[in-house]
Amino acid sequence: MHENLYFTNRKVNSVCWASLNHLDSHILLCLMGIAETPGCATLLPASLFVSSHPGERPGMLCSFRIPGAWSCAWSLNIQANNCFSTGLSRRVLVTNVVTGHRQSFGTSSDVLAQQFALMAPLLFNGCRSGEIFAIDLRCRNQGKGWKATRLFHDSAVTSVQILQEEQNLMASDMAGTIKLWDLRTTKCIRQYEGHVNEYAYLPLHVHEEEGIVVAVGQDCYTRIWSFHDACLLRTIPSPHPTSKSDIPSVAFSSRLGGFRGAPGLLMAVQQDLYCFSYN
Repeated sequence: MHENLYFTNRKVNSVCWASLNHLDSHILLCLMGIAETPGCATLLPASLFVSSHPGERPGMLCSFRIPGAWSCAWSLNIQANNCFSTGLSRRVLVTNVVTGHRQSFGTSSDVLAQQFALMAPLLFNGCRSGEIFAIDLRCRNQGKGWKATRLFHDSAVTSVQILQEEQNLMASDMAGTIKLWDLRTTKCIRQYEGHVNEYAYLPLHVHEEEGIVVAVGQDCYTRIWSFHDACLLRTIPSPHPTSKSDIPSVAFSSRLGGFRGAPGLLMAVQQDLYCFSYN
């Protein structure tokens, strides 16, 4: 894709799927500003990546001027239809891509991770300060009452995952701590030991169907825990020499290869792609 005209040398800070026309119809990119060009959030049609005609260049849907976004999330919640959120320095911005209307919520720290709840009208945010808070989407301004939930880690939060029943939330931070929180009592109910992180922005993968938690540490080891009892099940070293500049990227699927596929883990390191079967 490096030859495509839509891609520049600007750093991509965050990326997520966006469901505008249909599920996963677009890709939302948060681009850093460079020189005189301000930062922006851009929606690209997903068809750009699967077009069968090499010369065909689908049009960019839209681009919004948003300086310095650390994180982004797309909403499938009816309370924020056709909206996406961006986590900025000391601010959360919720933008409607159809009307252009924006809501701004001031925070005390940079927002590094975000996720919308599907049923409850809430947007969860993880901050550099270690705070995790939820924004009540029914609040139309920054008046009192828009912070619905508050949790706290001891280090910068890099990932937040709302679980299917929306009663629990899992979060990881830059100290390597992974915690499962009960959103009703706002207490930590489980901690997953062994993850290694000192300062990196590392994702966390939770797969309730298979009952596992997957994370790659700065030591380049991929670890798989039991979701239910936090027992460490597997530790997979990187196939390449360990380097903090070549931390593997992983993706787990319960049906790798299609509907009749088997569980498996994909691992990308440098230019190579590996597949690990999972039993």
